Amino acid sequence: MLNALTIRNIVLIDRLDLVFEPGLTALTGETGAGKSIILDALGLALGMRGAKSLVRNGATQASVSAMFSLGQAHPALDLLDDAGVDQGEGEDLVLRRTLGADGRSRAFINDQPVSAKLLQDVGTKVLEIHGQHDGQGLMNAATHRPLLDGYASLQGDVAALGGMWQALQDARTRMSGLAERRAQGDAQSDFVRMSLEELNRLDPKDNEEEGLAEERAFLMQAHKIAQRVETASTLLRDGTGLEANLSSALVALEQALDGLQDGAQSEVVKLPLERGAGALERALIEMSEASSALDDAGQALDVQPERMERAEERLFALRAAARKHGVQVDGLVELRAQLTAELESVENLAEDEKAARLAFEKAQSTYDRAAGALAQKRAKAGQQLERILAKELVPLKMDKARFAVRQIMLEADRAGPGGADQIHFEVSTNPGTPFGPLGSIASGGELSRFSLALKAALASRDGPQAMIFDEIDQGVGGAVADAVGRRLADLSKGAQVLMVTHSPQVAARANTQIRVEKYVKDKTTLTRLRVLDADERCEEIARMLAGADVSDEARAAARALLDPAAAD
Repeated sequence: MLNALTIRNIVLIDRLDLVFEPGLTALTGETGAGKSIILDALGLALGMRGAKSLVRNGATQASVSAMFSLGQAHPALDLLDDAGVDQGEGEDLVLRRTLGADGRSRAFINDQPVSAKLLQDVGTKVLEIHGQHDGQGLMNAATHRPLLDGYASLQGDVAALGGMWQALQDARTRMSGLAERRAQGDAQSDFVRMSLEELNRLDPKDNEEEGLAEERAFLMQAHKIAQRVETASTLLRDGTGLEANLSSALVALEQALDGLQDGAQSEVVKLPLERGAGALERALIEMSEASSALDDAGQALDVQPERMERAEERLFALRAAARKHGVQVDGLVELRAQLTAELESVENLAEDEKAARLAFEKAQSTYDRAAGALAQKRAKAGQQLERILAKELVPLKMDKARFAVRQIMLEADRAGPGGADQIHFEVSTNPGTPFGPLGSIASGGELSRFSLALKAALASRDGPQAMIFDEIDQGVGGAVADAVGRRLADLSKGAQVLMVTHSPQVAARANTQIRVEKYVKDKTTLTRLRVLDADERCEEIARMLAGADVSDEARAAARALLDPAAAD
């Protein structure tokens, strides 16, 4: 339940600390006193969107804290645990929100910073706010299926079906994509096959262009180089007999050395002769090596004329293929691999498409079974809700009215993540009149009572144990208003109920009454809340009955409303 509310600098409220009691609490006051401000502030603490206009004029920041007590198995505890928020056993849960004048806000749970989304998720678990416009929501048929799902606790089934629906859409997308690719592939496969055949015949190699260009450049110079090598070789072997002369000179020096006699004088001549003979011998060796090298070079340069032709034809063929396919020559190898993979893919698309179709049919079957099961649960829940609403409407002076949950099964192409059926709430307010949509059949007061009956039925499930009703008694008065007050009082026996009301009959049923009123302080208009004692309650309800001029008769009527014996 909601234990306390602390408000700072919200619109006309500068400072407010309010403690709430169990049971039924009524918030009353003149129109414009600021009852909506209280709900806006509470909504801010629950994670709802807050506009910077909520910050009191002149203040830099507003803040709201709401304190709740939770049971041991409260559903909010799982959210807190998953988010890593500490919540001690038996301790109060504190939801807090600050809002700056610049519109920036911060959210806290138990003084731990959290996201506004987490604050909102937790807030919906601890408190429900039902406004006077809930009836307008009921007129929108789009709200009926979620309401029925909430009543029957089918949110988990709906979430699971949503996952199946997404899986079905993914399977359909894949199947359609493969079919489209196969159609395109069939149209392009001939071109791909022809291109691949050309590349296979060409058989390009990595870095082949560079090698061929180098070979072509070499071959273009080979003839000139060969001529120069031949000239050098001829000069080494010309008719002057250079090699023979060198050999004869070497023989003569060797003979001279052999003819020298021993002695000091001979040694002087011997050394230069030996040096000269060694030089001649080395010259002959170098000359022989030079001649051999020139022979090798000549053989290397002895190229066949067709070799140049083959190199040029190969290079030109590679470059032509590269231009045709819009790639560099070095990219032909990769293009060949891509075309091979593409052709294989096109050839395998038929099998892939078959597998995708089977997967789609399986996903469709899974979704259909789950959607059918969910529709059956909704049908059963709808029957239960009809019986409960019939009972709820009796004490609200609508015992002649009938409520029906219409289930419409959809065509396959209209099914969606929420199911293959639609839910419409219809009513018949008088015997013999046909059923019709809420908005066209029910009056404003009837719509409010239908809304209360529906909220009462939903509250009997695992919803929050604290609820606020904002002028849900709008458009009713007299005995009908008293019946609404009775039902709210009954509802408060199982849950804490707070209500904003202008109806004295409804307010008189409350266990606690809080008056919202304006006052002036230092020439500034402010709003405050006061918990009324017994005499103040009587005066307030008399004001609600009579208006500004409260008469003794109004006070007597107020005492009659507040006296349970008289009221019952």
